[in-house]
Amino acid sequence: QVQLVESGGGLVQAGGSLRLSCAASGRTFSNYAMGWFRQAPGKEREFVATINWSGDSTYYANFVERRFTISRDNAKNTVYLQMISLKPEDTAVYYCAAGKSMVTFISWYDYWGQGTQVTVSS
Repeated sequence: QVQLVESGGGLVQAGGSLRLSCAASGRTFSNYAMGWFRQAPGKEREFVATINWSGDSTYYANFVERRFTISRDNAKNTVYLQMISLKPEDTAVYYCAAGKSMVTFISWYDYWGQGTQVTVSS
């Protein structure tokens, strides 16, 4: 089992920045690829970004448009999502997830956090 706890969400104005953190405990964190997903009200959960176990490979959803950066610190068992130039359409609950592969499919991730709310005002 891997337990994941997100933090860092909040209310920010359009154009602002936030850094989300996801702290992991339980099984060896560095064994897992990590992903960030988000779910806006009335919409399905969607892929945001993913990073491999070592942190040297990343992949992003098209809508990120180089505004977000995923990173990880295996010594701290933490994965991050740095978000800049935030837009109102980025408003959602953001979830981190742990899985065996660096993929975009929700079903391929085994463990999920409870989510952190990000609200971007216009």
